[in-house]
Amino acid sequence: QVHLAESGGGSVQPGGSLRLSCTASGYSTKNICMGWFRQAPGKAREEVAAIALDIGGTYYADSALGRFTISQDYAKNTVFLQMNSLKPEDTAMYYCAAGLTTWRSCLSSLSSDATDWGQGTQVTVSS
Repeated sequence: QVHLAESGGGSVQPGGSLRLSCTASGYSTKNICMGWFRQAPGKAREEVAAIALDIGGTYYADSALGRFTISQDYAKNTVFLQMNSLKPEDTAMYYCAAGLTTWRSCLSSLSSDATDWGQGTQVTVSS
């Protein structure tokens, strides 16, 4: 059984930084897509960033590009989301997601491939 363990959420002031972590256990292959979604109250869930573990290719939403960086510890099936220059509009529940896929599919749409989800970690950016 696959399990995703998340950590790193919290409350910060605008311009601050947070680093989210997610470790996937239970996979026996490296053909894995992992990434982050977020959902704010009253808004649709949106993909923030994704990474194909086998090749290290990444995807970023326009809202995250230039401020967020997704990376991995390949051996541990762990992904990180370094979030810098945080804005109030980044406030949301952030969910780690993962699934078996090809790298092309992973970098096109993690939503269609994700079969496993973390419990979510709250990120709040306010003064």
